[in-house]
Formats: sequence, C-alpha cells, structure tokens
Amino acid sequence: MSIIRTAILGYGRSGSTLHADPIEKNKAFQLTAACDVDATARQKAVARFGCRPYDNYHRMLKEEPLDLVVIVTRSDQHCQMACDCLAAGVNVLVTKPWAVNAAEAQRMVRAAESSGKLLLPWLPARWGSDLRRLRQLVIEEQAIGTVFLVRRMQGSFGTRNDWQTERRYGGGYLLNWGPHIVDTPIQLMGSPVKSVYGRFKQAINPGDVEDLFMGLLTLTNGTLVQAEYTITTESLPTWFLQGTRGTIVVNGKQLKVNASTPAQPSNPTQYIAMKAAADRVLEETLTGNLYGDEHQVYVEIAAALRSEAHFAVTPASALELSRVLDAIRTSSDENRVVMV
Repeated sequence: MSIIRTAILGYGRSGSTLHADPIEKNKAFQLTAACDVDATARQKAVARFGCRPYDNYHRMLKEEPLDLVVIVTRSDQHCQMACDCLAAGVNVLVTKPWAVNAAEAQRMVRAAESSGKLLLPWLPARWGSDLRRLRQLVIEEQAIGTVFLVRRMQGSFGTRNDWQTERRYGGGYLLNWGPHIVDTPIQLMGSPVKSVYGRFKQAINPGDVEDLFMGLLTLTNGTLVQAEYTITTESLPTWFLQGTRGTIVVNGKQLKVNASTPAQPSNPTQYIAMKAAADRVLEETLTGNLYGDEHQVYVEIAAALRSEAHFAVTPASALELSRVLDAIRTSSDENRVVMV
C-alpha cells in the first residue's frame, strides 16, 4: 500500500480539521473522496483536496477504490456506516464515541473479523500529554507511592442546541466526554473496571439527555476512579491523584507533585495534629496536546494499514470502554451499583 486512498465520511467541524489536517500533511495519505449530506461541506473538501464529492456513502463505496474510510458523523450513524464500509472491503477509522453502546461496538467488531479489514477506534486522549506524563510519575517513578484514588474532571458553563442534546442521535455528555475522562484514568492505572456507580443530570442544556455525569469506578486492583463532567463557571483540577506518599494535581497544563511521608506518632491521641511535611514539591508545565496529537496518531494509523505495526487502540479495548459507559448509564437509570 504505497498511497493510502482515503475518504472522509462527514466533512463537518471535526472531519474538516481534526482528521483532514493530518491527512493533508501526511504523504502516506491521499484524500480521494469526501462524503457529506451538506453541499457546502462537499464544496469545501473539493476546493481543498481536489477530491471527488459524494452525498451518498453507498455510492462512494461502489465507485471509489479506497483503502480507508474515516467516519466522522453523528454517533448514531457510526455502527451501520462502519459495518457497510468493512463489508465493502475497506479499512475503517471511527471517531469517538465509536458506538452508542456495547451491542453496536460488538457488531462492528464482528464485522471487522468477518471482513479481515482493520477497525480503528479513534481515542486520541490516550496520546495526551497529561496521560503520558502521569504514567511516568505514577507507574515508572511511583512518585506518590501507591495511588488509591484518581479523580478526572472536566467542566463548562456553555449550552448547546444541536444533535448532541438528543438521545435518538446518540447525544449526551457521557458519550461525548466519556472517551476522554472515563477512559484515561483506566488506562493510567492499567486495571479493568470491576464495578460502577453513576449519576446523570440535565442541568442547563435543552433536549432529553444529560449534560452532567459522574461515574465512580472500582478497578480490579482496588483503585477508585471518579470521572466527572460538570456544569460550572469555576475551573476544577482536571486530574487529582491521591497516593500513599503524596498527591498530584493537574490544572490543564499545570502539574504539581506534592510528595510526602505520613507521620507515625507514638501517641495515637495526637492523630488530629498529624500532618506530613513535604519531602518534594515539583511544579511543571506540560507541553503537547492534552487530547493527543492527531498528526502522530495518523502516523501510527499509516503504519498499521501498511502492516508495519499494530495500532495502539484495539477494538477489544474500545469495546471494554463501551461496556463501562453502558454500566454508568445503567447505574444512573436504575440507581444501583453495576458489575462490569
């Protein structure tokens, strides 16, 4: 595969930037087709790439010799489109959330296995600069001892009025933000999820889905993970890690490590005054994209398509995330702890 003949299915905000940009700048790819129901979007793609425009992806699959289709459409469309592309003998990259639920994810996995083609889930936060640095501190250096609680938070105070506010289209902030803030703490700790307790709320957005969610996950190694997307005018730490020998706090690109050893006084009645002195305080500014460098991800996509390396995100791993997100939803709907 000398040149990877590529089509973007959904040339909207993300398709025309997050995916078109690295495709345009990576010589391994050639954008030969763009499919979108919007005529203006098609015209922009043609003007930029000189590619062939389509308003129907079934016709595109019949007429175009393609090596890769990048699906960047509404969440509820991903599964069927991916299965159709795989059945046509084309490799597929699916934006997040790659499926509305685990049943759809499993269907796509089976379609990929039947076709013999690659199914590539788009989870760019796994390449994030914050996750990469935290892996060094927590796993390699054990800078704060054994981590027992990881809090991952994100918030905003803006409303939206698009398909993301409607359940029938796979809207809601769990599917929109879960691939970023639920997945990354699990990846950091390297342990499967054992149980989940979740809560949803619709605070300020219109529609019929949540714009706020909380998930309390217990990992099989005993670590607790709290993932939260919230509605707030004040910023919260994006990461707050608690360990047996200190704490790590991340606010955007500002990271602080406060490593200390808890005091062990001989008089147990003095516990109220117990406070460890800081052994080490490290403050630094993270560099790189917090949600992953899309250009680097596309370098790895090209290597996977050319059978030079395995893609870092496997369908099995993405399927497990879908199951966790399903469990958070079920827990909120039924007000109970859900075993995963």
